[in-house]
Formats: sequence, C-alpha cells, structure tokens
Amino acid sequence: MKIGIIGAGQIGGTLARRLVTLGHAVRIANSRGPQTLAELAKESGATASTVADAVKDADLIIVTIPEKNIPALGPKPFVHVPADVVIVDTGNYYPRERDGRIAAIENGMPESVWMSGQIGRPVIKAFNNIYARHLLEKGMPAGTPGRIALPVAGDDVAARKTVMKLVDELGFDPVDTGTLAESWRQQPGTPVYCADRDAAATRQLLAQASPKRTAQWTASDRSPGSFEAPA
Repeated sequence: MKIGIIGAGQIGGTLARRLVTLGHAVRIANSRGPQTLAELAKESGATASTVADAVKDADLIIVTIPEKNIPALGPKPFVHVPADVVIVDTGNYYPRERDGRIAAIENGMPESVWMSGQIGRPVIKAFNNIYARHLLEKGMPAGTPGRIALPVAGDDVAARKTVMKLVDELGFDPVDTGTLAESWRQQPGTPVYCADRDAAATRQLLAQASPKRTAQWTASDRSPGSFEAPA
C-alpha cells in the first residue's frame, strides 16, 4: 500500500520503519517540513514529505500527532482525499502531561470521536495502547503463543478490517473492538492501555474498562505540565 504518515514522533517514526520493511511505500510528514526528516528518511527508507504530499494518492493515512495539535491540522489536508481512503488515529489525550484541557473529551467524548470531528473524516483508532519500542521490537508471527494483541475500533467495517490486516502484518493479533464510540475502552487509564496482553486477555481487559476518566487522566487547573512533571 501507499501509506502517508502525519507525525514523526515515536509512534510515527516506528510505524514508518516497520511498514517500509514490510514493503509498503511510506511518506512521512510533520509540521516543521520535510527538511527536518532527512535523517529519519535515510534510516527508515520512508520518503520525507509535506503533509499535502503525504496524503496525496495514499491508500491509507495515519495521523499520529498530539491531541493539542489536532485543531491546527483540521480538515484542510483531507479535502481532496477520496472517501474510501482509510484514516487511522493513534492519538491519546494527555491533559496533565502535554495537551491541557480539551472540554469535549473531559465531558466524556472518546478521544478519537473528538479527533474525527476535528478533521471532518471517519477514523479508525489503533496503535494507541502500545509503547513505541514494543511496537518496533515485539511483533511475532501469527500463531505464536503470547502474541501481543492490539485493539482496533471504528465505524466502517471494511476500514476496520484493513487496519486489522495491517496490525497482523506488523506482528500483533488484531482485536475488533467495534465502533468508534466504544474506543474509550482502549484510552489511557483503561486496563488494556500498554498492557501487552494476548488476544484473550485483551478482550477481557476491554470488557472491564470504565468510561469514567480517572484523576490521573483528567486535566487539573494547572494543566498542562510535562511528562516529567505532570500538572
């Protein structure tokens, strides 16, 4: 597939590396311009790109930027992207560490439902509940006992299946978690978040999740701080 990645942080860079090794044509972009991605491009084999070029003619687009930057991204990059192109959201809301208060999420809207509204396109939520290093190093062949499972949520069944196939290619068992409205089950603070469990255990943890955000994952009056010193 031709895959465009918007965001070159830990998850974006990791997916670029892994997807290129699987034979996909990857273009990766950030907000600072392709000239800042020369080293990553050389090391990974991905093509450093502008956001506009990353999404052009892509079969699948991965958005992996901080929640606080999603409004600035907005719908503009996707205006000419065909409706059948799958868009994946890997994002997590970190109010105390990075993003500050986003009222809709604080009021109970699942992160990816909010993100979808901001860009004006349906999205599939995936790759948000695993550490980047584990995504890079812990993939295993299908059928391996203890293979880590990753939940995939979204409203379009065909799009969900496309992303689940990609999860499997990357070396993880995909677990279909249903609609985007249910994607809160894999948000930070839920039992499945960064749990690295197999498919059976992942399903159990998803079932145990609560939609109520705990204090650790709720903005305070001082938010945001940093990952080293959450506010």
